Amino acid sequence: MTTDQSKAFEKVLSSEEKLNKVSIDYWHQFSFVDTWQFWFDIVMLIAPLIVLFFVIDRKNIFLLGFYGFNIHVWFGYIDVVSMRLGLVNYPYFIIPYFQSLSLDAALLPVLFMLVYQWTLKRGKNFYLYSMIMAAFLAFVFKPIMTSIHFIQLGEKMSYFKMFLVYIGLFLFSKAITSLFLHMQSKVKKVETK
Repeated sequence: MTTDQSKAFEKVLSSEEKLNKVSIDYWHQFSFVDTWQFWFDIVMLIAPLIVLFFVIDRKNIFLLGFYGFNIHVWFGYIDVVSMRLGLVNYPYFIIPYFQSLSLDAALLPVLFMLVYQWTLKRGKNFYLYSMIMAAFLAFVFKPIMTSIHFIQLGEKMSYFKMFLVYIGLFLFSKAITSLFLHMQSKVKKVETK
């Protein structure tokens, strides 16, 4: 590493350290356990997981879990980039280092998993109903969350763009899930020969 690069990298680390301190101070002051927002976030994290525990189709648990985990991971990445770019921010959070934990880790993955499960069980069009869920999240849920100040949209973000992100998210997650199912079926065909 050159001297210039080392100095620049130290500046990045120093800035991140200061940002972490400011973020923790903010969390203690405005989003700690003594606020209703903290407990609302807790409910958004735990309630969907409890519901999922009782209603998930145990026969397809790995398929649904794999799909939900895809949603969780990709949405987490999208949120990190969106926050860094100032497109979306979360003023209240459970843990200072994971500002959108309740949405990324539980609520959104569980909702999309339940749509997938419902379409599998009833032979319905997965894409149509996932698009309906994406529309509900973008045009109903997110505006409500914005109105109660749980989400702040940056100037360059809109609910329509969120809708497009949700569509891309479930399509990509479904494509990865289908790819893994395809690879698994190939192995089963080889094993049965």
